[in-house]
Amino acid sequence: MSQIIVAVAGVIVSGFIVWWFFGHHQVATVAAEVQGQTQSVDVKVLGGYSPERVVLKQGVPAVLNFTREDPSSCLDRVVFPDFGINQALPQGETEAIKIDTSKPGEYTWACGMDMFHGQLVIE
Repeated sequence: MSQIIVAVAGVIVSGFIVWWFFGHHQVATVAAEVQGQTQSVDVKVLGGYSPERVVLKQGVPAVLNFTREDPSSCLDRVVFPDFGINQALPQGETEAIKIDTSKPGEYTWACGMDMFHGQLVIE
């Protein structure tokens, strides 16, 4: 009987691991609203990024306002490799990061340790 319980528990744990790492999870997406000649989006940094996916309009100057509430040193930087940005995010402060929206495409950002990620879409 105990072998059956262990086998069932193993299948359940294995299923959870597969779902956690390979499943398609709902990603919070925000489209920036253009106000005047600029567009901006606020990104909360707490155990990751919220929203994780930001959509910007091509050709309109954009600013992403990162506010880090997380005390973890992993999230103390944000890196946009395609834009050459590696910006410190002091805890409890908002850091405005200007984004070049001249080229459409999908770009990523990550924490300094490359453990937490976000996506930037310019269309």
